[in-house]
Amino acid sequence: MESIEEIRLTQYSRGAGCGCKIAPAVLQEILKTETSYAANDKLLVGNTTNDDAAAYDMGNGMALIATNDFFTPIVDDAYDFGRIAAANAISDVYAMGGKPLMATAILGWPVEKLPVALAQQVLEGARAICNEAGIPLAGGHSIDVSEPIFGLSVNGVCNIANLKRNNTAKEGDVLFLTKSIGVGILATAQKKGLLKEEHKTMLIDQLTKLNKIGEQLGSIPGVTAMTDVTGFGLGGHLIEMAEGAGLSAELYYSKIGIVEGAKEYIAQRAIPDATYRNWNGYGAKIHFEGGVDVMEAFSILPDPQTNGGLLIAVNESSIEEVIALFGANDYLKYVTPVGRFVARQEKAVLVLA
Repeated sequence: MESIEEIRLTQYSRGAGCGCKIAPAVLQEILKTETSYAANDKLLVGNTTNDDAAAYDMGNGMALIATNDFFTPIVDDAYDFGRIAAANAISDVYAMGGKPLMATAILGWPVEKLPVALAQQVLEGARAICNEAGIPLAGGHSIDVSEPIFGLSVNGVCNIANLKRNNTAKEGDVLFLTKSIGVGILATAQKKGLLKEEHKTMLIDQLTKLNKIGEQLGSIPGVTAMTDVTGFGLGGHLIEMAEGAGLSAELYYSKIGIVEGAKEYIAQRAIPDATYRNWNGYGAKIHFEGGVDVMEAFSILPDPQTNGGLLIAVNESSIEEVIALFGANDYLKYVTPVGRFVARQEKAVLVLA
């Protein structure tokens, strides 16, 4: 039997991180319903839209933000898996402009296949990230399953005036993205045994970085919309923002940050299965202008991200304020806009060189 140190968690799951999410088109089929919802004027954000979390009016100008997120291992190390899954779940609260308050764990563990000591390390990783976010891991629920899964249910709060949605961008708003993309490619390279050690370190650093800046961005009125980029890739989440607002988006491909090594692993065909599912679900809504390497972009834009960066729509009058906030939080690498919202076109996203 393998020792704990020899066990590679990614070999015990078909998907990896947010790459195991159900494809967009299939998800829409699942969510179809003819059941009418009971009227509730306190529910500010529910499941009738594609937002990051639910929001409920608690009175006194405050909203409760509630979310849950879990997935299969994206890395081999159990402690890092717990850190990544926790950071990813907490990000939904930050993406709404909120402050996380408390989390509970969601654990599925194949107890006949994997040592329970590894599950304990997963929880330790989650506790470390919760401590970094300043919240308790206050409980949870566990079951015996065929593949390891882990995540959190997270509650947070937000001043209703600061609550950010993913469908409220305005024409002319500029787009910022607070992390590079391509982590799905690196995670697939790891599963194939191709990932270089220096790229592994960088991958873990990005996957565990909390999107705390979202809470501060929530206090800026000129931040008109916000979401985090996860399993549907940059292309999918940008389409959600554009279509939700009745607009289209120009995306400046050369301005997008791409993680180091991603292009190298694309050449080695380390492409997640979810990339193809994502593209099949929404590729028809994207148009490429001349000068864009379409084959490369096909591997990058639908690449499933885990704990990806915040995609932010900013009114031109607030650009300097947002850039100043980026500078104060060590985000100077991301102060160049990656796109702009424009009047509705035939396609939801226009990819420009």
